[in-house]
Amino acid sequence: MDIAIEKVSPGSFISENHWYPKALNATIHPMVNFFLNLSKERIIARYCHLHPRVHKSKLKEILAYQCKYFLWSGADLINSTSAEGLRQMVIIENNSCPSGHKSMPLLDDNKEDGSYRLLIERTFKPLFKKRQGVSEMNGKLGLIYDKNHTENSGYAAVIAEVFQEDVLLIPFYDDKDKNHIKIKDGIIHVLYNGEWIPLRGVFRYLTQKPWNRLPLECKTKILNPIIACLAGGRNKMVAAKAYDIYNTEIEGYGLRINIPETIWDISKAEISLWIKSLGGHGVIKIPYSNAGQGVFTIVNERELNDFLEKDIEYEKFIIQSLIGNYNWSSVNSEGKFYHVGTIPNLKEESFVTDLRMMVSSTAVGIRPLCIYARRAALPLQDTIDSGSNSWRMLGTNLSFKNESNQWETDTTRLMLMDRRDFNKLGIGLDDLIEAFIQTVLSTIAIDKMCKNLVTTKGKFRMRLFKSLNNDDTLIKEIMMGQ
Repeated sequence: MDIAIEKVSPGSFISENHWYPKALNATIHPMVNFFLNLSKERIIARYCHLHPRVHKSKLKEILAYQCKYFLWSGADLINSTSAEGLRQMVIIENNSCPSGHKSMPLLDDNKEDGSYRLLIERTFKPLFKKRQGVSEMNGKLGLIYDKNHTENSGYAAVIAEVFQEDVLLIPFYDDKDKNHIKIKDGIIHVLYNGEWIPLRGVFRYLTQKPWNRLPLECKTKILNPIIACLAGGRNKMVAAKAYDIYNTEIEGYGLRINIPETIWDISKAEISLWIKSLGGHGVIKIPYSNAGQGVFTIVNERELNDFLEKDIEYEKFIIQSLIGNYNWSSVNSEGKFYHVGTIPNLKEESFVTDLRMMVSSTAVGIRPLCIYARRAALPLQDTIDSGSNSWRMLGTNLSFKNESNQWETDTTRLMLMDRRDFNKLGIGLDDLIEAFIQTVLSTIAIDKMCKNLVTTKGKFRMRLFKSLNNDDTLIKEIMMGQ
């Protein structure tokens, strides 16, 4: 297959090409605008006021943290409640190549490239203050992606404008087509117009097994580097362990990453026993999938058996307690989470939603960039039976593959941070602050795991990684990309 590489020049950003139609002319909700303009000091003061056990000095240190590897992230959070009525934002996962800008209304109508520019100026451009590896004269900038052309072409156009140079927009759909990409002397090269062009910097949006296409050790500057994916940004197994390790560090300061009960390193043969121990309900995850793929909600024997009959190439799984409806569970114990859901519609139906909070590391710490929400296809029911399709009630991801095996997005379930959709979510300013804090904590946990997995000389600690994630299929995929 011929790869169509685009050259993107300064001045080429056109708003209509980089937003969903429903977001293009949406008006930002005043509360969301207010939150995104809150200073770090005001966020800390408010959070500590609501959480008296939190050490203010520690939270200040955390929000000033500058990531080394996991520079750009987007957490998916569930607005939940407990049996006792305690509201919490719960981390479902944190992504190393998160989408979001094309779904975000403008904060300022006079800044038409919106939060695209914020990410490039705050986080991508500073990577090149120290000129190492490929020289400014010989190396170009590139954007390598495997889906989401709408958003990635927007990034490329903003990068071209900020750096005032042409940028190469490079598709790289799978590991079977590497004819246009090669690594020479640790530098990424791309075949463009019959010539191998070295890249001094790459904005990366590879979401599907990125470790089998780009190297872990590379002189080309990459946002985010592949280690960010393996350490948790595209690896739910290692992410769960990273959260657990970081929680032991911060719990003494009154802080904690909120996650469902998680059991890791589970073989397929053990899954039935663990689901039974959770009351017959749970979520099974293939740790290395994304975009809603590889996640299976289980509420009855039929769904469990359907999963067990699947032919899955990986050997290890994680299981999490199900965030569902309070009435479903026979194990209504303290500490379980239940969906808050949307404000009921005219039919008194409430839908499960999640919230995407995108952040990036800057010179003054981790700062929010954009937010959007997604709802499930079917409303949450009070009762379930053997014929229930729980994913239709609980799954919120908008990505799906069409009959041609191409990625598409179900925008009918997209909920914007505008005057209309935001009110339906049933969340307020304090919930946005809580979501931000949870996103920051999970981002730092993964960045710290990155640091543990890389030596002082920049070498990947494969032995340590295997002790954390001993899945032979995954290890073979990693080796393919090196």
